[in-house]
Amino acid sequence: MSALYPIRFRPVLKETLWGGSALRERFGRKAGSGTKVGESWEICGMPGASSVVANGFLKGNRLEEIAEIYMDELLGESVYAKFGTEFPLLVKFIDAADRLSIQVHPDDRLASERHHAWGKTEMWYVIDVKPGAVIYTGFRKKTTREEYLDYLGARKLADLVNVTPVSAGDVFFIPAGLVHAIGAGVLLAEIQQTSDVTYRIYDWDRVDASGRPREMHTSLALDAINFSLDSNNLIRPVPELNRTVLLAESQYFHTSLITFDRPIIKDYSLTDSFIIYICTQSMAVVECNGHSEELKAGETILIPASADSVAIIPRGTATLLEVFVPQKNTAK
Repeated sequence: MSALYPIRFRPVLKETLWGGSALRERFGRKAGSGTKVGESWEICGMPGASSVVANGFLKGNRLEEIAEIYMDELLGESVYAKFGTEFPLLVKFIDAADRLSIQVHPDDRLASERHHAWGKTEMWYVIDVKPGAVIYTGFRKKTTREEYLDYLGARKLADLVNVTPVSAGDVFFIPAGLVHAIGAGVLLAEIQQTSDVTYRIYDWDRVDASGRPREMHTSLALDAINFSLDSNNLIRPVPELNRTVLLAESQYFHTSLITFDRPIIKDYSLTDSFIIYICTQSMAVVECNGHSEELKAGETILIPASADSVAIIPRGTATLLEVFVPQKNTAK
């Protein structure tokens, strides 16, 4: 088989009630007839929604298909041993022109029992914000189920949740069980487990285009919420030029920030995982296994696990998120 190379995928755009135009205006996403584009799914291996390769000799193949062919060469031995050919991460850009519903995600145990799916632990890297933008994460204090239900019944749940003003470069770690919502005016990158299980709790009394309120998942959410999570889980990293800065780490993903203005050689010989680069500023050329690809702001690329080293050459001062699956179970 031919050697694997830096793989691009065709973004899949999702229209949402709360979406906007930032993905089109900032990153050039072609949104068709819809104007409220809330999400761009960059890399996804879920059955029925698997990303399609956009470059090289694998162009037109789905991620799940190339995972079945290349297995650990694409994924890494430890990743393949744990997940098989199921790609374990989902990467998105999210444009919240309006605030999202307050919601929660189940953990692996609950999601497996109810949905035969993985749970959903995720993280956000804030790319841009409008003045006054906030993010909602975690309870303001340790909360009982009874208190929670009282606030929910009175439509005052937002009064019980931490509200954090946000700036570009902020990071939030969102473990399963943490109540959360993205506020209006936030553009961010999301790295998460491969799961689309979300329990909506409160949607600000909104109605859809037909005048109906959206479906809530009150009873399902009750068992998923971790009522002891009372932190806003905000991380404010300090970028270091031409150095790799850890942003968030869990058993599911290890995410770092690379801000650089000169070429960098990354040694991945001991990583035993695919690498994902998400460009959030400027652009860079990515080289591995004898192939090179240009990566612009708003673009994402997958580096196969077979690449022991990767050269990244910036154009100006570039910013990348570096994501991989750690070998050992570590928790943030």
